[in-house]
Amino acid sequence: MRRIALDAMGSDNAPGPEVEGALAAVAEGDVEVVLVGDEARLAQALAGRSHPRITLHHASQVIAMDDAPSVAVKSKKDSSMRVCFDLAHRGEADAVVSAGNSGAMLACGLLVMKRLDGVERPGLMTLAPTVTGAQCVALDVGANTEPRPSVLAQFAVLGAAYARIILGRERPRVAVLSNGEEDSKGTDLTREANRMLRAPLPERAFDYAGYAEGRDFFTGEFDVIVTDGFTGNVGLKTFEGALRMVFDTLKAEVAKSPRAKLGALLMKPVFDALKLRLEPDESGGAPLLGVDGVVIVCHGRTNAKAMKNGILTAARYVDLGLAPALAEAIALHRRLWEAPAEGTAVAE
Repeated sequence: MRRIALDAMGSDNAPGPEVEGALAAVAEGDVEVVLVGDEARLAQALAGRSHPRITLHHASQVIAMDDAPSVAVKSKKDSSMRVCFDLAHRGEADAVVSAGNSGAMLACGLLVMKRLDGVERPGLMTLAPTVTGAQCVALDVGANTEPRPSVLAQFAVLGAAYARIILGRERPRVAVLSNGEEDSKGTDLTREANRMLRAPLPERAFDYAGYAEGRDFFTGEFDVIVTDGFTGNVGLKTFEGALRMVFDTLKAEVAKSPRAKLGALLMKPVFDALKLRLEPDESGGAPLLGVDGVVIVCHGRTNAKAMKNGILTAARYVDLGLAPALAEAIALHRRLWEAPAEGTAVAE
């Protein structure tokens, strides 16, 4: 049974979604949850609904969304987020889940949990739905706004390993996000990352396909698309906003006439299936790939359903040995970014 340390003070509406999500997770899955935060507030939120697989761990401080990440992690050592990482680092928890400051989550990962050997910067990953029904691994979606080319190459390795282990893709097809498919397109960052990933490597465990464009997240042509955290986060928020606009517009149009309401009723199974594929709450949160453990970063406006899924997803990743497999993949592919490609010139 996996023990998940849950930052119960991280979300915008904490601790309500965290407490309700923990209760739902232990009811549905074979997990234990440590709720970390103000013990008095947590006990009040539980309102007598104690559970043998939910324990409380007091933390006197909270890292706010506007706190400077590294400063907050170092100065607020008794914050709910930092204590979660301390528990995992000491082996008292198998994974960490939080809907708090994502920058602070990255800082905790770097300073407390540490990086996997050979990883320069961990990246936040999400799954994009595709027209084929499969999912496309997308990273980074917010952790590193100005990474080095070698970091993008590492993201490709981490994403491909995730696609194999979690999604069952035997040999993932990987691409770098750019503004065109030709090698001459892109920026200095993408061109150098592209050069690194094209380097010959007999032990390579994925197929590198070159550049992808924004629409390719959803075509099903690629299993993994990597980019910098600034571009990835803007793309993710744009997709979330467009999705919300589509659903809200449909609701408004349906409410305009009895005929539309009848049509919507007949189409309800289709709409439910579509929502299941597209709704971010179903995934629970974004894994932070590259740290020496399992970390799930949930949205600040998360709800109980998303928290429950984040907890269960974290436990599943631990069971599948995600972190050790990522470490093995990084060790196998290090020559991609540690040496120039044969027969190519290093970019100036």
